[in-house]
Amino acid sequence: CTRKPELFVDLVNSGDLESRHDQQTYANKLKALKIAEEAELMAKLRDFRCREMLRIAWRDLAGWTELEETLLDLSLLADGCIQYALDFLYLQACELRGTPLLSDGSPQQIVVLGMGKLGAYELNFSSDIDLIFAYPEEGELEDRKATSYSEFFARLCQKLVKVLDEITVDGFVFRTDIRLRPFGDSGAIIMSFEGMENYYLTQAREWERYAMIKARQIAGDFRMGAQLMAMLK
Repeated sequence: CTRKPELFVDLVNSGDLESRHDQQTYANKLKALKIAEEAELMAKLRDFRCREMLRIAWRDLAGWTELEETLLDLSLLADGCIQYALDFLYLQACELRGTPLLSDGSPQQIVVLGMGKLGAYELNFSSDIDLIFAYPEEGELEDRKATSYSEFFARLCQKLVKVLDEITVDGFVFRTDIRLRPFGDSGAIIMSFEGMENYYLTQAREWERYAMIKARQIAGDFRMGAQLMAMLK
């Protein structure tokens, strides 16, 4: 951020430095980015994150906010960046390979769970984000390779983690940790709802179940996500 003083000038001139942002504010600002391809997504998300981190830090250091608001603001920033990146990458993947469908014929999207500090709206300036991915139903795309939904969504999640976590000349968006998923590093990057239910009923260790106390859905299909959260509860 120190290499881009224009971000601070823009914060002052726009009035954002004195503004409290909520979930919808972040969504609206991200929609205005006008992104065409993945490299541009990575660059602009990093600039956006830098600008908003500067705004949040300034308001915190100036004593304009309470601790709870600062932590909430950081958590909502992460939520917004994850949802925006997921939406972009999902559309890109569907255009390339076709759209995975639910049994009722509607488009199928993944569910992203935020764990730990992110799940509890307690993200701080140095926190990484702990994510778990799931998808509702298995199936196959109608492409030449009959790509399974598990493979389609695994590629989508790998790209999402890359967009958020990879260090470029512009830095990173958020350091991303996906090791809390079922079976940890040795497990698939994403699992179906059925697989998740079986894992947490039969194989998950106690601390993995305890970790779900702070879990919340932060991105993806919130209609189907409600079913997953009810099952986990």
